[in-house]
Amino acid sequence: QVQLVESGGGLVQAGGSLRLSCAASGRTFSNYAMGWFRQAPGKERELVASITWRGANTYYTDSVKGRFTISVDNAKNTVYLQMNSLKPEDTAVYYCAAKFTLRASIATMTSKYDYWGQGTQVTVSS
Repeated sequence: QVQLVESGGGLVQAGGSLRLSCAASGRTFSNYAMGWFRQAPGKERELVASITWRGANTYYTDSVKGRFTISVDNAKNTVYLQMNSLKPEDTAVYYCAAKFTLRASIATMTSKYDYWGQGTQVTVSS
């Protein structure tokens, strides 16, 4: 059974940093792309960043480029999202997701992802 467990959310002031972790278990993830999504109240869930498990391909939405970094620790089966220079508009529930892919492709649509974590709240105060 696949499990994705997020941690690392919390309350931080604008300009601060947080690192989110997603511990993955239940199968070998070498043929998966991992994504961090976020959903703010009243808004649709959006892809923030994505990475193929071997790290060959990455994607960032424009609003976080230069501030967020996604990475994978294969030994720990964990995906990270380092978030720096946080802004109040980054406030949302952040979700980890996994998408099976044989071509190391990254997708932005939520419907393309097969497994989801329960989410972790990130709140950035101004």
